[in-house]
Amino acid sequence: MEKGFFWSLLVVVLAVSALPGSASATVYLMAAGLILGLSVVETGYSMAYRDELTGLPSRRAFPDTLAALGSRYAIAMVDIDHFKQFNDKHGHDVGDQVLRMVAGKLGRVAGGGRAFRYGGEEFAVIFAGRSRDEAMPHLEELRSAIGNAKFTVRGHPRARSRLKGAKRKSTRRKKLAVTVSIGVAERNGRYTTPERVLKAADKALYRAKRAGRNQVRT
Repeated sequence: MEKGFFWSLLVVVLAVSALPGSASATVYLMAAGLILGLSVVETGYSMAYRDELTGLPSRRAFPDTLAALGSRYAIAMVDIDHFKQFNDKHGHDVGDQVLRMVAGKLGRVAGGGRAFRYGGEEFAVIFAGRSRDEAMPHLEELRSAIGNAKFTVRGHPRARSRLKGAKRKSTRRKKLAVTVSIGVAERNGRYTTPERVLKAADKALYRAKRAGRNQVRT
Protein backbone atom coordinates (compact mmCIF):
# COMPACT_ATOMS: atom_id res chain seq x y z
CA MET A 1 0.00 0.00 0.00
CA GLU A 2 2.86 2.38 0.87
CA LYS A 3 4.55 1.79 -2.49
CA GLY A 4 1.29 2.35 -4.34
CA PHE A 5 0.72 5.60 -2.48
CA PHE A 6 4.27 6.74 -3.26
CA TRP A 7 3.95 6.11 -6.99
CA SER A 8 0.50 7.66 -7.22
CA LEU A 9 1.79 10.74 -5.37
CA LEU A 10 4.71 10.94 -7.78
CA VAL A 11 2.36 10.81 -10.76
CA VAL A 12 0.18 13.52 -9.19
CA VAL A 13 3.29 15.72 -8.87
CA LEU A 14 3.96 15.18 -12.57
CA ALA A 15 0.36 16.10 -13.32
CA VAL A 16 0.63 19.31 -11.32
CA SER A 17 3.88 20.20 -13.09
CA ALA A 18 2.20 19.76 -16.46
CA LEU A 19 0.02 22.46 -17.96
CA PRO A 20 -3.34 22.64 -16.11
CA GLY A 21 -6.11 21.12 -18.20
CA SER A 22 -3.69 19.66 -20.71
CA ALA A 23 -3.96 16.11 -22.01
CA SER A 24 -0.75 15.19 -20.18
CA ALA A 25 -2.14 16.33 -16.84
CA THR A 26 -5.33 14.33 -17.40
CA VAL A 27 -3.37 11.19 -18.29
CA TYR A 28 -1.16 11.59 -15.22
CA LEU A 29 -4.15 11.97 -12.92
CA MET A 30 -5.87 8.92 -14.44
CA ALA A 31 -2.68 6.91 -13.99
CA ALA A 32 -2.42 8.01 -10.35
CA GLY A 33 -5.98 6.87 -9.68
CA LEU A 34 -5.32 3.53 -11.37
CA ILE A 35 -2.13 2.91 -9.39
CA LEU A 36 -3.83 3.77 -6.11
CA GLY A 37 -6.82 1.58 -6.94
CA LEU A 38 -4.63 -1.41 -7.80
CA SER A 39 -2.70 -0.87 -4.59
CA VAL A 40 -5.92 -0.97 -2.54
CA VAL A 41 -6.99 -4.19 -4.27
CA GLU A 42 -3.58 -5.78 -3.68
CA THR A 43 -3.63 -4.78 -0.01
CA GLY A 44 -7.14 -6.17 0.42
CA TYR A 45 -6.10 -9.46 -1.18
CA SER A 46 -3.05 -9.71 1.06
CA MET A 47 -5.13 -9.08 4.18
CA ALA A 48 -7.69 -11.69 3.15
CA TYR A 49 -5.31 -14.43 2.03
CA ARG A 50 -2.32 -13.95 4.33
CA ASP A 51 -2.31 -14.83 8.02
CA GLU A 52 -1.63 -11.67 10.00
CA LEU A 53 0.19 -13.35 12.90
CA THR A 54 2.59 -15.62 11.01
CA GLY A 55 2.82 -13.95 7.60
CA LEU A 56 2.12 -17.27 5.87
CA PRO A 57 -0.68 -17.73 3.34
CA SER A 58 -3.89 -18.41 5.23
CA ARG A 59 -6.39 -21.22 4.87
CA ARG A 60 -8.42 -19.05 2.50
CA ALA A 61 -5.56 -19.25 -0.01
CA PHE A 62 -5.33 -23.04 0.34
CA PRO A 63 -8.18 -24.12 -2.02
CA ASP A 64 -6.85 -22.03 -4.91
CA THR A 65 -3.46 -23.71 -4.60
CA LEU A 66 -5.05 -27.16 -4.41
CA ALA A 67 -7.10 -26.45 -7.52
CA ALA A 68 -3.96 -25.55 -9.49
CA LEU A 69 -2.10 -28.77 -8.63
CA GLY A 70 -1.22 -31.20 -11.37
CA SER A 71 -1.17 -34.98 -11.19
CA ARG A 72 1.92 -35.30 -8.99
CA TYR A 73 2.12 -33.75 -5.54
CA ALA A 74 2.39 -34.43 -1.83
CA ILE A 75 0.68 -32.69 1.07
CA ALA A 76 1.96 -32.58 4.65
CA MET A 77 0.03 -31.61 7.76
CA VAL A 78 2.10 -30.14 10.60
CA ASP A 79 0.92 -29.72 14.19
CA ILE A 80 2.77 -28.16 17.13
CA ASP A 81 3.03 -30.71 19.92
CA HIS A 82 1.30 -29.85 23.22
CA PHE A 83 0.62 -26.31 22.00
CA LYS A 84 -2.18 -25.77 24.52
CA GLN A 85 0.36 -26.09 27.32
CA PHE A 86 2.31 -23.10 26.01
CA ASN A 87 -0.81 -20.95 26.25
CA ASP A 88 -1.92 -22.37 29.60
CA LYS A 89 1.47 -22.19 31.35
CA HIS A 90 3.08 -19.16 29.73
CA GLY A 91 0.23 -17.10 28.26
CA HIS A 92 -1.02 -16.38 24.78
CA ASP A 93 1.82 -13.98 24.00
CA VAL A 94 4.28 -16.85 24.32
CA GLY A 95 1.93 -19.05 22.29
CA ASP A 96 2.00 -16.45 19.53
CA GLN A 97 5.80 -16.38 19.66
CA VAL A 98 5.87 -20.15 19.24
CA LEU A 99 3.54 -19.91 16.25
CA ARG A 100 5.73 -17.27 14.62
CA MET A 101 8.90 -19.28 15.23
CA VAL A 102 7.43 -22.44 13.71
CA ALA A 103 5.95 -20.46 10.81
CA GLY A 104 9.37 -18.93 10.14
CA LYS A 105 10.87 -22.41 9.79
CA LEU A 106 7.97 -23.57 7.64
CA GLY A 107 8.32 -20.58 5.35
CA ARG A 108 11.88 -21.72 4.57
CA VAL A 109 11.09 -25.39 4.00
CA ALA A 110 13.19 -26.83 1.18
CA GLY A 111 12.14 -29.03 -1.73
CA GLY A 112 9.73 -26.55 -3.25
CA GLY A 113 7.25 -26.83 -0.38
CA ARG A 114 4.75 -24.04 0.14
CA ALA A 115 3.51 -23.59 3.70
CA PHE A 116 0.10 -22.38 4.88
CA ARG A 117 -1.35 -21.69 8.28
CA TYR A 118 -4.25 -24.11 8.28
CA GLY A 119 -5.78 -23.14 11.61
CA GLY A 120 -4.77 -22.76 15.24
CA GLU A 121 -1.48 -24.59 15.75
CA GLU A 122 -1.87 -26.58 12.54
CA PHE A 123 -0.08 -25.90 9.27
CA ALA A 124 -0.05 -27.47 5.81
CA VAL A 125 2.77 -27.79 3.29
CA ILE A 126 2.16 -28.50 -0.39
CA PHE A 127 4.91 -30.04 -2.49
CA ALA A 128 3.79 -29.55 -6.08
CA GLY A 129 5.49 -31.92 -8.54
CA ARG A 130 6.98 -33.99 -5.70
CA SER A 131 6.24 -37.48 -4.44
CA ARG A 132 5.86 -38.40 -0.80
CA ASP A 133 9.32 -39.99 -0.75
CA GLU A 134 10.84 -36.85 -2.28
CA ALA A 135 9.17 -34.65 0.33
CA MET A 136 10.15 -36.82 3.31
CA PRO A 137 13.80 -35.66 3.67
CA HIS A 138 12.72 -32.01 3.63
CA LEU A 139 10.04 -32.66 6.23
CA GLU A 140 12.53 -34.49 8.46
CA GLU A 141 14.89 -31.55 8.09
CA LEU A 142 12.05 -29.19 9.02
CA ARG A 143 11.09 -31.26 12.07
CA SER A 144 14.71 -31.37 13.22
CA ALA A 145 15.22 -27.62 12.69
CA ILE A 146 12.19 -26.79 14.83
CA GLY A 147 13.15 -29.26 17.55
CA ASN A 148 16.71 -27.94 17.72
CA ALA A 149 15.74 -24.27 17.72
CA LYS A 150 16.56 -22.42 20.92
CA PHE A 151 13.31 -20.89 22.10
CA THR A 152 13.81 -18.74 25.18
CA VAL A 153 10.99 -17.14 27.16
CA ARG A 154 11.69 -14.10 29.27
CA GLY A 155 9.89 -14.49 32.56
CA HIS A 156 8.07 -11.64 34.28
CA PRO A 157 10.31 -9.82 36.75
CA ARG A 158 9.38 -10.54 40.31
CA ALA A 159 7.76 -7.79 42.28
CA ARG A 160 10.25 -5.69 44.18
CA SER A 161 10.34 -6.61 47.84
CA ARG A 162 9.06 -3.97 50.21
CA LEU A 163 11.60 -4.98 52.82
CA LYS A 164 14.29 -2.40 53.34
CA GLY A 165 17.59 -3.31 51.74
CA ALA A 166 16.14 -6.16 49.68
CA LYS A 167 17.70 -6.55 46.23
CA ARG A 168 15.60 -6.59 43.10
CA LYS A 169 15.38 -10.01 41.51
CA SER A 170 16.64 -10.30 37.97
CA THR A 171 14.38 -11.23 35.11
CA ARG A 172 14.33 -14.98 34.65
CA ARG A 173 14.66 -16.76 31.33
CA LYS A 174 13.26 -20.17 30.55
CA LYS A 175 14.03 -22.35 27.57
CA LEU A 176 11.15 -24.23 26.04
CA ALA A 177 11.30 -27.31 23.84
CA VAL A 178 9.13 -26.91 20.76
CA THR A 179 8.48 -29.93 18.56
CA VAL A 180 6.09 -30.78 15.74
CA SER A 181 4.37 -33.88 14.45
CA ILE A 182 3.99 -34.28 10.70
CA GLY A 183 1.85 -36.49 8.49
CA VAL A 184 2.37 -36.67 4.73
CA ALA A 185 0.54 -38.29 1.83
CA GLU A 186 0.75 -38.14 -1.97
CA ARG A 187 -1.60 -38.34 -4.90
CA ASN A 188 -1.77 -41.90 -6.19
CA GLY A 189 -4.23 -44.49 -7.43
CA ARG A 190 -5.94 -44.59 -4.06
CA TYR A 191 -5.95 -40.87 -3.25
CA THR A 192 -6.91 -39.24 -6.52
CA THR A 193 -8.05 -35.79 -5.39
CA PRO A 194 -6.44 -33.10 -3.23
CA GLU A 195 -9.19 -33.56 -0.66
CA ARG A 196 -8.43 -37.28 -0.31
CA VAL A 197 -4.70 -36.65 -0.13
CA LEU A 198 -5.30 -34.02 2.55
CA LYS A 199 -7.44 -36.44 4.55
CA ALA A 200 -4.75 -39.13 4.26
CA ALA A 201 -2.09 -36.67 5.45
CA ASP A 202 -4.29 -35.75 8.41
CA LYS A 203 -4.62 -39.42 9.36
CA ALA A 204 -0.84 -39.81 9.08
CA LEU A 205 -0.46 -36.80 11.39
CA TYR A 206 -2.56 -38.48 14.07
CA ARG A 207 -0.49 -41.64 13.71
CA ALA A 208 2.60 -39.53 14.40
CA LYS A 209 0.95 -38.13 17.52
CA ARG A 210 -0.18 -41.51 18.79
CA ALA A 211 3.32 -42.89 18.24
CA GLY A 212 4.82 -40.32 20.61
CA ARG A 213 4.95 -37.05 18.62
CA ASN A 214 8.01 -35.23 17.23
CA GLN A 215 8.15 -37.42 14.13
CA VAL A 216 7.08 -37.70 10.50
CA ARG A 217 4.63 -40.42 9.49
CA THR A 218 3.08 -41.50 6.19
